[in-house]
Amino acid sequence: MIKEKFFVVATPIGNLADITFRAVDTLKQVDFIICEDTRVTKILLDHYKISKPFIVVNAHNESKAIDKIIDKINSGESCALVTDAGTPCISDPGVRLVNKIIESGIEAVGIPGANAAILALSICGLPTDSFIFEGFIPQKKGRQKKLQQLALEERTIVLYESMYRIKKLLEELNEYMPERQIVAARELTKKFEETWRGTASEILQDFDKKITKGEFVVIIAPKDWKVKDPPAKSAGQAPHKDIAG
Repeated sequence: MIKEKFFVVATPIGNLADITFRAVDTLKQVDFIICEDTRVTKILLDHYKISKPFIVVNAHNESKAIDKIIDKINSGESCALVTDAGTPCISDPGVRLVNKIIESGIEAVGIPGANAAILALSICGLPTDSFIFEGFIPQKKGRQKKLQQLALEERTIVLYESMYRIKKLLEELNEYMPERQIVAARELTKKFEETWRGTASEILQDFDKKITKGEFVVIIAPKDWKVKDPPAKSAGQAPHKDIAG
């Protein structure tokens, strides 16, 4: 039996096989699971034949759910926090919950696993010895100021972006950092995983020819970094089962 009471468990970002043995064992042993969307988490649990009670925690109800969760843990129950995909609390709900858990004297135990930003960095071919993770930049207020700041950044930049705003982001990067090498990856680990490489202008030319779906990781080379021979755009497909898409 597990001794700890609160686990932060990384789950697949697409391919259901991308989960550790330890994560599966933990999800099997805890008394309940904290998730964003029961429909998404149930796909993973059904795949591994796991059945547990859920408590939904998202950006709208996080503050109300915290006390209930802490009371259940203090009564002797154990739980796991998961996100819809990847490692919890990275541009996802849960940070406040983890903070309150720690303040309550409960140990938070991390179960590592998939993360879209780190995966994209590992295949980007750009400098990774020093990078800055910005997640989703502001949609409206503060967006232009943030882009101006990033244009001066001397480290590799990692951003997240939705399929609805990826073209807008690339157009802005073309305005603020037209010379930078960029890697834009979508649907990582999924059936239609695809990666674009080049300047924002070069990537936009290809984007105009296709419908873009899925969540994106965008990696931007450091200021003044040059590549002698930019790699060609690459795309890959593999017959594996996805959480979505």
